[in-house]
Amino acid sequence: MSNSAERLSPTGRHLLDRRHFLGQSGTALGSIALANLLGRDGLLAAQGPVIDSARPFAPRPSHFPAKAKNVVMIFCAGAVSQLETWDYKPELIKQDGKPLEGGPAVTFQGPAGNLAKPQYDFRPRGQTGKWVSDMIPHLAELTDQIAFVQSLTSNSNTHGPAENFLSTGNVLDGFPSVGSWVSYALGSESQDLPAYIAIPDPRGVPQAGSNNWGPGFLPAVFQGTPMSAKEPVRHLTPPAGVTKAGDDAARSLLQRMNARHLAQNPGDGKLAARIASYELAARMQLSVPEISDLSTEPAHILKLYGADDATNPNKAGFARNCILARRMIERGVRFVQLFNGAYASGGELNWDGHSKLKEQYDKHAAILDQPAAALIRDLRQRGLLEDTLVVWCTEFGRMPMFQKGAQGRDHNPDGFTCWLTGAGVKPGVSHGVTDELGRKAVQDIHPLYDFNATILHLLGLNHEHLTFEHNGIQRRLTNVEGNVIREVLA
Repeated sequence: MSNSAERLSPTGRHLLDRRHFLGQSGTALGSIALANLLGRDGLLAAQGPVIDSARPFAPRPSHFPAKAKNVVMIFCAGAVSQLETWDYKPELIKQDGKPLEGGPAVTFQGPAGNLAKPQYDFRPRGQTGKWVSDMIPHLAELTDQIAFVQSLTSNSNTHGPAENFLSTGNVLDGFPSVGSWVSYALGSESQDLPAYIAIPDPRGVPQAGSNNWGPGFLPAVFQGTPMSAKEPVRHLTPPAGVTKAGDDAARSLLQRMNARHLAQNPGDGKLAARIASYELAARMQLSVPEISDLSTEPAHILKLYGADDATNPNKAGFARNCILARRMIERGVRFVQLFNGAYASGGELNWDGHSKLKEQYDKHAAILDQPAAALIRDLRQRGLLEDTLVVWCTEFGRMPMFQKGAQGRDHNPDGFTCWLTGAGVKPGVSHGVTDELGRKAVQDIHPLYDFNATILHLLGLNHEHLTFEHNGIQRRLTNVEGNVIREVLA
């Protein structure tokens, strides 16, 4: 051994041991080979799907047999008050106008006022007898078909981060939305339309905007495509002055050039994905105008949804979006995210009822209620609800007291309600409990991680196994948390 080696520490000399080096190398190479074999056979505990970059939306198998094939997520932006809708609290009625003993002096936006009873009457509904608000009479009629989760919690009481948390499982920007995770995992049954469609409210986009349907660090091909009955996909048709023949000729030339380049560069996944996107766009030039043309819908369907309501253009617009969502599901689109409510506006354009809750909710409920209930009824009567999961959600709830000097409720992430109906859902159940005033979840408490884990489960996906490596970390929708809410499963 040289003098230099003798001056090394025992650890350094150990690393120069040839027998040790060869032994460790053999173990390392064997481990790499084993991991490759296990991954190929689908036996690793956490792994992403195998995706053909030339066919990124090809249908892929779920982890286990799925109850639902498609999802419609009705996202009410602005944080709907559970106390005016689904969570009946008789004690709150009794204590109306009294201060909350031991309650916070200041909430999110300022000093807290006195307790305030629900601004709408409640009554028992259906065979279950669940008490639901008169604010939403059409949806209330469906109570026996719905599974309510009434003890959800969020990690944020601010709209943008809370929307992120509901849609992506993280309050920060840059994480994939639930629809992107689903289209990444399962692809789509439709090859003429995107796997994931986001339908903004006629009044605008939600607070967190495209984060709600963005791909985050997943491949960009899995982002949601925003479109609505009012605004179909942008840039789909050629600009003025370009004839159909000229457009077809240019597209044909581009296809030949791409095919030649791909042949010269086999295995170029990015190029194959770009070509697949171009080809989907070409097919969408035929499919999107047809599916967006609601003039083919019969008059009784337009009336069912309220799309013919000439007195309320926002309701009619949302109703047309609901019809579009149904047509997307008919065509095999995997995930449709349907927004009700737009951005921060003092509660005028969404459910953020801080100062004039009753006045504003009268308007918002009229827009939501009939169209959303008609969508569920229409899916059912067409047999589509057997394979479709319908989700109703909002980013957090509201406080049982009014804000001081106002007629509205402040933000409350500690106890609120979302619900499920359709494929694989146990109908007519209410799971979880908030306290007697509806302020905080106290029984069967579920962070939104659990809600998203349950959505994935109904699609046949194990939320712990659906992962994507980003910056050396195996990321997933539910972070390192989440449990399936089995009490709401059929």
